[in-house]
Amino acid sequence: MNDDQLLRYSRHILLPEIGVEGQEAILAARVLVVGAGGLGSPAAMYLAAAGVGTLVLCDGDTVDLTNLQRQILHSAEGVGRLKVESGRDTLLRLNPFARVETVAERLEGDALEAQVAAADVVLDCSDNFATRHAINRACVRHRKPLVSGAAIRFDGQVSVFDLRQAESPCYHCLFPEGQEVEEIRCAVMGVFAPLTGIIGATQAAEALKLLIGCGTTLDGRLLLLDGLGMEWRSVTLGRDPGCGVCAGRGEA
Repeated sequence: MNDDQLLRYSRHILLPEIGVEGQEAILAARVLVVGAGGLGSPAAMYLAAAGVGTLVLCDGDTVDLTNLQRQILHSAEGVGRLKVESGRDTLLRLNPFARVETVAERLEGDALEAQVAAADVVLDCSDNFATRHAINRACVRHRKPLVSGAAIRFDGQVSVFDLRQAESPCYHCLFPEGQEVEEIRCAVMGVFAPLTGIIGATQAAEALKLLIGCGTTLDGRLLLLDGLGMEWRSVTLGRDPGCGVCAGRGEA
C-alpha cells in the first residue's frame, strides 16, 4: 500500500481483526457481483469503498426511472444507460483505486463459469431463480464462497454458502430447483427502498469477512429481516445429503 491507501483505509487497519494484512487481502481480491440493482448497488459501493482490488459488475439491463427509488448506484442522468456503465462510473468516483470490470449481459454458460472460477467471492444480487441456481451450480463446481441476498416488499434475507467447506450447504439445499416456489418481482409487489440497502450492505460485510478470514460468517445460517417490525431472525441450515447439486462434494 502507498501512503494514500494507508490513509484511506486507516480505519480498517486500526481494527485488530483486519490490520494491514487483512486490508492487503481485500486489495488483492477479485469479487464478482451479479446484478447492479437494489442489492448490487450498496454491496458494490461498500466493497469499492473498502478497497476490493477488482470488482466485476454484471448486469444486462439499462437504468430505468423506476430503479432510482432504491438502486443507489444510478442517478437521473443515467436513465437509459447500461447499469454496469452507470455503476462503474459511480464506483470509480467513490474510489479511484478500484478496478471495475463490466459484463453488460445476463451472465450464463461459459461466461458465468469463467467469471466464477476467477473470483475469490461471488455475490448473488440477482432477482430471479434461474440465475440464482446457475450461479450456485458454478460456485459448487469451482468451490467458491457465495453470498446470497434477496429483498421484496418489507422482507429480506441473506445467507453465505461457503462452498470451500465440505459440510456447507448450497443454495439448492435451501431452495431446490424445480420446487414450486413463487417468484415475486419488485415490478409487481414493490420493495421498501432502505431494505435493499440493509441487505446489500450485509452482503458486502459477509464478503469482506470471507476475504479477510475474520469473525463468523452466515455460512450455514439464513438471516431473515422483517423490515416492518425491524426484527431479525436466524435459521440454521443443514446440507441436504441428497442434494442434486452438491451431493458428493468433498468426498474422495
